[in-house]
Amino acid sequence: MPLIAFAVVSPFAHGLSARFGMPRVVLWSLVLMAVGTIWRSVPGSSVNLWLGTALIGASIAIANVLMPAVIKRDFGERITTVTAAFTALLAGMGAVASGVVVPISHVPTSGGDLGWQGALLWTGILLPFAILAWVLAIRRMPRAPLSASRRRRTGIWADPIAWQVLLYMGLQSSIFYMLVTWFAPMAHSLGRSEVVAGVDVMVYQLCAIAGSLTIPLLLRGRMQRVGPALIPVLSLIGVVGLIVWPPAFLLWVILCGLASGASLGVSLSLFSLRARTHEGASALSGMAQSGGYLIAAAGPIAFGALLSVSGGWLAPLVLVALVLVGQLVVGLLVGRDRYVLERG
Repeated sequence: MPLIAFAVVSPFAHGLSARFGMPRVVLWSLVLMAVGTIWRSVPGSSVNLWLGTALIGASIAIANVLMPAVIKRDFGERITTVTAAFTALLAGMGAVASGVVVPISHVPTSGGDLGWQGALLWTGILLPFAILAWVLAIRRMPRAPLSASRRRRTGIWADPIAWQVLLYMGLQSSIFYMLVTWFAPMAHSLGRSEVVAGVDVMVYQLCAIAGSLTIPLLLRGRMQRVGPALIPVLSLIGVVGLIVWPPAFLLWVILCGLASGASLGVSLSLFSLRARTHEGASALSGMAQSGGYLIAAAGPIAFGALLSVSGGWLAPLVLVALVLVGQLVVGLLVGRDRYVLERG
């Protein structure tokens, strides 16, 4: 549901930014995220869970699209460094949530355990602080919407460089969501408890923090040409390890986590590095995240379908390996020094 919301809503973020300004749109996306977090935890019909989750996904999509454009505009000389920090925080908070949500759900209350609804509600406890921090930050940001000349169609969907960025975004996101969705069941099938399996997912995302911090090195100088293609190799080693030696599960989780963090950081950096202006970065980000998350949404479903049909982990892990090979090939293309919305 969140991935589908990402795919559907992402194309509208650039237009909303052009109409109302990036700072204001990001602020309202944070407010809607808080509303969705409360909504999905309301007891009663399961519809609350689905609709609240969809609202959260839509709000995250808007913020995800616009933040690379904010980085391009306000930190143009330090794109890779700021993107690395941004990506590390994304991975870090996701890791904390993955690790604490199950223990929180078991916290005793007068009516029994807190349960999944209460646990999901508590994972959003930092949202009010995020809203306050953004309100303070936008006081020094320009609030004027884009001029009329900048609201015209950019032709981003017809740009071949943009499609390369979209494919790289989609393939790396597909890898991440397949692994983050199925690592816990895989760990449980190997005899690890539910809590330990949750910790395994947390380790995966914590390692993604370390991976994301390597972005300034991977995209520096000549490394920018080959860096996007080198990252999937590390994940391939981890996936092959899961196939041939599952008992070393945690080691392979660490390798895949490092690569996942680096892949996400590279994808977010490409939105800025492959555009001349922050308007172009916003358009590219919206296009690439829309199509990319549509690809990513199919990943966990395809993984689960292969697991159901084959009855084992080999077939779905081979799927992951094939997607990684695709990411490697696209990485060789997207690493070239080219810009969107330029002809000739």
